[in-house]
Amino acid sequence: MTQLFITIDTEYEAGFTMRRGRDSRRDNFVQSIECATREGAVGVSYQLDVFDRCGLKAVFFVDPMPALLWGVAAIEDVVGPIVERGHDVQLHLHPEWLALAGSDNPLPGRTGANIKDFTFDEQCVLIDYAATTLVAAGAPPPVAFRAGNYGANDDTLRALATLGIAYDSSHCPGILCSACEISLGPADRQPVRHCGVIEVPTSCIGSADGLRHAQLTALSCREILAALEHARDYGISDFTLVSHSFELLSRDRRRINRIVKRRFERFCAGVAAMNEVTTGTYITTPPALSGDSKHRPVLPFSAPRTALRIAEQALVNAFYGERR
Repeated sequence: MTQLFITIDTEYEAGFTMRRGRDSRRDNFVQSIECATREGAVGVSYQLDVFDRCGLKAVFFVDPMPALLWGVAAIEDVVGPIVERGHDVQLHLHPEWLALAGSDNPLPGRTGANIKDFTFDEQCVLIDYAATTLVAAGAPPPVAFRAGNYGANDDTLRALATLGIAYDSSHCPGILCSACEISLGPADRQPVRHCGVIEVPTSCIGSADGLRHAQLTALSCREILAALEHARDYGISDFTLVSHSFELLSRDRRRINRIVKRRFERFCAGVAAMNEVTTGTYITTPPALSGDSKHRPVLPFSAPRTALRIAEQALVNAFYGERR
């Protein structure tokens, strides 16, 4: 049996509020969490509807840092529907919000784009604040973490271990130049104990020049389902897919990206119909240490699958790239 972890980075956009001002909470929610457009909404509530219809469970990594501006109620609006529908809420953290916090900054005068920009002690403060806020918003105590932008380092993992958070999912071996500075490499593709926690890498497939990460907007539905079948057939116990609360929108977040929306729906239906693949959560069925599956191969590169994805992506860029 292979467990699929469908992980959704769920976040208000700091840049939106930097442009629009501190009073932009509602508009930010509509664009980044609800993802409402004239054509309908494709954010968290819609995604929950599809998961429930297909009998799937998902893990929502929720960023509580906007509470620095808007209080816990802003995070309750995000967490409440997820918990009510029986899905998993874990911890995400974008420290960019510190630049907007003013006197409420828990690290006065300190800002940074990634959590790795802070010392170990500072990271402990930030993670503790974020975890406490997430629980105050109605989530169970988090047991897993993913850094915003994947921007963690080994001190991040040590801070998580110090605070009793057992899992991290910031290592992304399929992105060659990611912001992650955890001392693991492309060969570390399955859960592994590292710096006091279990690191759960984002999964990947083979590409013409190495690896490509498993993200809803980075792979076609055909590639994702083929990768899951490959993981199942090779006895790989866990597969982690990444998406975002706003990932079904156009790049300017004003329209539904109908190509990616259809990809999401077909992916969920395909997983529901797949034998010996189930969806897991960190609360009920956390990732297992890799054991002898660590060195098992990823889905090999396929020129036909890649060509079809590139053609599909060209349509995405043509129809749903940013308007100027």
